[in-house]
Amino acid sequence: MAPSLLLAFVFVYGFIGFSGLISLSKWKRPTRSDLALRSPFGGTYVEMLKEQRFQADMRNVIVFTVLFLLITVAGGLVMALLVHHVVVGKGLFRTVLLLPYALSFIVTGVAFRWIFNPSSGVNVWLGDLGITHPPKWSTDTGVALTLHHAGSGFWQIDLGIPVAIIPIVIAAAWQLSGFAMAMYLAGLAGIPREELEASSIDGAGWWQQLRHIILPQLRPITVTCLILLLHTSLKIFDLVVAMSGSGPGFVTDVPGIYVYDMMGRADRYDKGSAAAIVLLLTACVFVVPYLIRVYRKEGKGA
Repeated sequence: MAPSLLLAFVFVYGFIGFSGLISLSKWKRPTRSDLALRSPFGGTYVEMLKEQRFQADMRNVIVFTVLFLLITVAGGLVMALLVHHVVVGKGLFRTVLLLPYALSFIVTGVAFRWIFNPSSGVNVWLGDLGITHPPKWSTDTGVALTLHHAGSGFWQIDLGIPVAIIPIVIAAAWQLSGFAMAMYLAGLAGIPREELEASSIDGAGWWQQLRHIILPQLRPITVTCLILLLHTSLKIFDLVVAMSGSGPGFVTDVPGIYVYDMMGRADRYDKGSAAAIVLLLTACVFVVPYLIRVYRKEGKGA
């Protein structure tokens, strides 16, 4: 195992460490590899965190992640419950609902860009319903449910739900709800039928079975599904590029696009690396506790 461990250490942790070094250095242009530490130490991070664009990126990715996880997990659970109780054609329904997961985010993004085109798509239906001023969707600069307005201090953007993020959330949830459904179907298949039959004999209805038997036993599936989907949401890039790009006023910009622009267009290797490290640490905040919990359970089981 030594060669495999060595290669993993070099190409994973070694490159992560090198990216961290670049984020603390003066390396800006790709042709000038200056690894001397910047003064003051960590100045690139301070400069980046003060940027209006990066603040918008962090707001956007947090809003996208929360909405995406809620819709995808809830939608996957509902679809799994429906398919699980289908008697005829269960395999057909399972395949049809899982099919969007086989598509690339680019294909999904192009399709939903047409659907949420401000001059066509869903806005035509909204107009037929009597809504005279429908949202502009991916080109809308508005922020709904604003919690904090931009000020003149450190924080420069409105805190809330950007309207332009909503189509991207819907597109991502449409594509990955089938993945959540497949995980829940595996969990439902593992629930002993005897428990459900015994609860029915005791007079428990469907809602009581769902609340006290099914959902508690699906809790490990839910946690695993959330962690896997969280990893996808934090690194979202191609779907946003296909649907809207950074958007007007960076209303749909995400850290993935920021890293791409800094490394490829702005010639700021230090900022690009710093943004990547911030994104990695954000993922670790959620993934590391989950891994610790899993390893502890495995240790107790052993």
